[in-house]
Amino acid sequence: MQEIDNISKFKTGIIPIEPTFVGYKQTLDKRAICIFMATGFFLDQDTYYKEQKVLKPGCKYEINTTTQKILSEEAYFKWHYSPVDRPFKQIVDEFAELFETIIKEQISDNKVILPLSGGLDSRTQAVALKYLNIPVNSYSYKFQNGHDETYYGKQIAKICDFPFQAMTVPKGYLWNSVDELANITSCYSEFTHSRQMAFINQYEALGDVFSLGHWGDVLFDDMNVEDDLSFESQVSFLANKIVKKGGLELAESLWQDWELKGSFKDYLRKRVSGLLAAINIPQSANAQIRAFKSLYWAPRWTSINLSIFQSKKPITLPYYDNRMCEFICTVPEKYLAGRQIQIAYIKKRRPTLAKLTWQAQRPFNLYSYTYNRSPWNLPYRIYNKLRHITSNEKYIQRNWELQFLGSENEKQLENRLFNNPMFTTMISAEVTQKYYDLFKNKDQVFYSHSVSMLLTLSLFSTQELKTTNN
Repeated sequence: MQEIDNISKFKTGIIPIEPTFVGYKQTLDKRAICIFMATGFFLDQDTYYKEQKVLKPGCKYEINTTTQKILSEEAYFKWHYSPVDRPFKQIVDEFAELFETIIKEQISDNKVILPLSGGLDSRTQAVALKYLNIPVNSYSYKFQNGHDETYYGKQIAKICDFPFQAMTVPKGYLWNSVDELANITSCYSEFTHSRQMAFINQYEALGDVFSLGHWGDVLFDDMNVEDDLSFESQVSFLANKIVKKGGLELAESLWQDWELKGSFKDYLRKRVSGLLAAINIPQSANAQIRAFKSLYWAPRWTSINLSIFQSKKPITLPYYDNRMCEFICTVPEKYLAGRQIQIAYIKKRRPTLAKLTWQAQRPFNLYSYTYNRSPWNLPYRIYNKLRHITSNEKYIQRNWELQFLGSENEKQLENRLFNNPMFTTMISAEVTQKYYDLFKNKDQVFYSHSVSMLLTLSLFSTQELKTTNN
């Protein structure tokens, strides 16, 4: 994260890699914090403080660095939908040239650290890096007693002849690193999504620079809505999409605890509606929702945990590049739906990688994934279910299961939630106890987000409020 310091002019990226703060920390913005509790990220320019804001994406600024006031703001890019109809093959060729150019420029002569998964974004990067003959060290990680995500990375690395390391996310790693994680992210993201923190001390030996595939899955897919979806329906879709399980209930409890006026749900919808209306892409609901996500979700949620990588090595993100954002605005929606462009690119440059299983469509690959429906996928679904039923160990699907469950984890979690005097001055102990009890006794999956956000707020109160109160 960077603070303005002796800078009079500043330009933000179309998708900023890190937030740039302006203004001083004075008064807690409790309405903004309620949105953070509900969604896991701050919306638009919001921060923990009313007087401090984050600079908008795609803008040029003049700032008085003494008063921390914005003197001028000018947008140099506005998301739009200006499709240029051309053959699909031409679009794939354009993507290939652009993607490889960006990667080559970003990497220069450095050795790449490449996280690999069973998805398409990192596989697309592996194809480009191999095609460009850039030296790579790769790795993947999986949950202890979970699905073996390292299997896919290992196969990709083998075909590309990349050195490869398989890593396992261990139980309870969070408690040895949670304070460091809070420092790195400034508590602008909850702590159980950032699995990469488990391996933070291993990255430095792997290479010179990270090549990360974040946001490719949003840019190169549709938003799963009809293009003529009404504006009000888009608002409802987004409001429901950004709120996590249990998040709305937690935010409403804090809204009442802090005695804020009106209704949190109405406030959230009004904010989403205003931000979406300002985008104004009436030709395509998919393009408009993608723009909303790229403006408000990517920089305020996805980008925050990039700081973990960045704390050890420089990072590069080909899908964040301004040119990639501009390219997307010219591609007809019919070619973005279903990840078609990335799939075609992989088949074009390295067909053997297209034959490997696509994790989201397992056991099918990029040639056969359209058969991932009944009756063709029934044998695998039956096999997978039986395997889980007959296993003697709990099947882990989510990071919080390894960090919150079990006696030792519970001790650590309870200590952070209930033995922090600064936290109890921020919200009532009754609210914390309520959601911890719901997590423990009613529905762990539904209330895991609530507990994780309360943990984040507890760490914030320790690290930030002590500083501002002194």
